[in-house]
Amino acid sequence: MKYLSYAYRAVANFAFLALVYFSLNFIGNYQQRAIVAALVLAYAGMRAVSAAHGFYFFKAIQKLELETRRLGGLAGEGPSAVATRRALVGDVVSQRQAGEMKSYMDLFFLAIIAVLCIAKIVTD
Repeated sequence: MKYLSYAYRAVANFAFLALVYFSLNFIGNYQQRAIVAALVLAYAGMRAVSAAHGFYFFKAIQKLELETRRLGGLAGEGPSAVATRRALVGDVVSQRQAGEMKSYMDLFFLAIIAVLCIAKIVTD
């Protein structure tokens, strides 16, 4: 299921990239093309800031994972509680890593879109 979510994110980002590329290439007037490129660039910038903010969230989750592991060993509960906690922490770790990977994919496609928009603004 994790790889399916990666594929979906890649396809969705590629579709957005294709939409931006074709819309910028089919607009003949420079002024309209520059306005569309600037708007897409602003949207890509907002999404990039949101993805960068997500990395701080993932870092906080990683600190909580380490603290949970440390406190789990000190609790002195039974083996079933330790196994349950270990499974829960493992699930959180995998979801955090998947979220980070999706954010990296988003930033990669947003960087390509930003370069495309800047190229269309600069060229006449």
